Formats: sequence, C-alpha cells, structure tokens
Amino acid sequence: MKKLQTLLAIAMGGALLNAGLSASAQPSKPGFATVIRVRGEVSYSLDKGTHKYPLVQGKYLEAGSTIYTGQDGEVDLILAKAIESPQATWAPKRISLAVDSPVRGMVTYRPSIEQNTVRMMPGSALSIDKLTTTSSGADTVSDTELDLQKGSIYASVKKLSPAAQYLVKTPTGIAGVRGTEFNITLNDDGTIQSVSVYKTVGDDGLVLAITKNGATQTLLIQDGQIFESGNPNPLPITPELRALFQEVFSIERTPFWQIVSFDYDRTQTFTSSDIGGGAF
Repeated sequence: MKKLQTLLAIAMGGALLNAGLSASAQPSKPGFATVIRVRGEVSYSLDKGTHKYPLVQGKYLEAGSTIYTGQDGEVDLILAKAIESPQATWAPKRISLAVDSPVRGMVTYRPSIEQNTVRMMPGSALSIDKLTTTSSGADTVSDTELDLQKGSIYASVKKLSPAAQYLVKTPTGIAGVRGTEFNITLNDDGTIQSVSVYKTVGDDGLVLAITKNGATQTLLIQDGQIFESGNPNPLPITPELRALFQEVFSIERTPFWQIVSFDYDRTQTFTSSDIGGGAF
C-alpha cells in the first residue's frame, strides 16, 4: 500500500503524502465521523467486525471504526469534526424575524455546514483508518484516510488546503482527491467496478492508482468523467448518472436539521418539529 501511496503522491504533484510537512509545527488532534442519518440496518465495529453494534444518528466515530450497511441500509457521515446533534440543544442558536412579514412569531435556524461528507450505500463496509485535524494559522488542515472494503460510497470533499490530504483505499487501488464530488463502486470480489466524478472544486479531478497482476495504472478522472473496469480510459458520464449525482449531492447540501418555530401569541414556548431527520 505504501507503493500505491507513493505513486499517487507523485501523480498529484507530491501534494498528498507530503502534506503534513507544512503543518508539522502544530500537533494533530483526532477527528470524528458524525453520523447524521441512518436508514435501514447499519452497524459499526471497533475491532474489525468481531463485535458489531447498531449505529444511530448522533454517534461520533473515531479512527479505527468500521461501518457496515445491510442490504437495506444507508448512512450519512460528516468527517473531521464532531457535529453537535440538534436534539441535544433545547435553546435556539439564532433567532430572527420570520421572512413572511404577515406571519407573527419568529423562527430559529442553523446555517448549513461545509464539511467533508460520505454516504454509504447498501451492502457496504468502510473503515476510518485516519482522521485528524491540525490548526495551521488561520486554516484547519484535515488528514483523512478511508478504506472501502466493499460496496459503494458517494463522497463530497471540500476544497482542501495545500497541506491537507484525503485518500480512499480499496482492495485493488487507492484514490486521492482535493475538492471533488465522486462515487466509488466495488465489485463483489473487491475489485473496482467504477469510479466517477460529478464535479470538482478548485481541483483537477480524482487521481486513481489501480494494481492488477503486479502492475500499477494511474489515471486522472476529471469533472464529468467515469472510469469503468474494462475500459482503458475514463469516459464522459451519462445523463442518467449525472442526474443521479445531482440528486444525491443536492440532498447533501441541505441542512440536516429543520427549522423550529414558535409563536408568542399562542404558547410562549417552542413547538415540536422534525429535528435532525434529514440528510447531510
């Protein structure tokens, strides 16, 4: 795997694996994967699957955790920081006048967050091998290494600082990104079925290094391209796949909490609301 990482670092101009040098003056802090949505059967393990426990919304997972989705399971994660679940906060974070002037009362809201996010699809297994944050002046550097063992993930990685890195390992390859919305899907035997890029943000695309029969192939998958097993080079994604990406990532950009409202004229207290039930 070190050989793959070295090749990947070279392909990306040395930015990934040499990333920690500029931030070495500050100690790294452990990051967290915050579970913000669970659907169907989802579990996690701290000992590589020997013992599994049900995964619920609001759970914080550290490096060393492995997440499993059942055949009907999906889970959405925010990486790098522990995100406070709104259920734990009874008081509003911010109050402002309602946008519709004839409506009496007020609304409270939290802005949507800009974080690295992952959606695991049914029948997947994903390990968090490394997840740290380092303060570097005005910037926060994140160091993320995920291990997709089976299944499929959709991920959105915000534009990273030059000292940050984000790697996704698979049984037969490794991918590096720096500001990309992408999907990786594996075959049942762990080989890569497809890697597709929906959109890049200040990045050239996704660098993929694949090993097969002792040889390593390095590819750059750019905005709007897909690499499929059996094709030597990436191809444009289909309109159907683009529409699927748009649906997944439009959900991702919405706040995962809902608006809570109250009316001074009626109860002087908060009314109940479906808090925390959304995705990303």
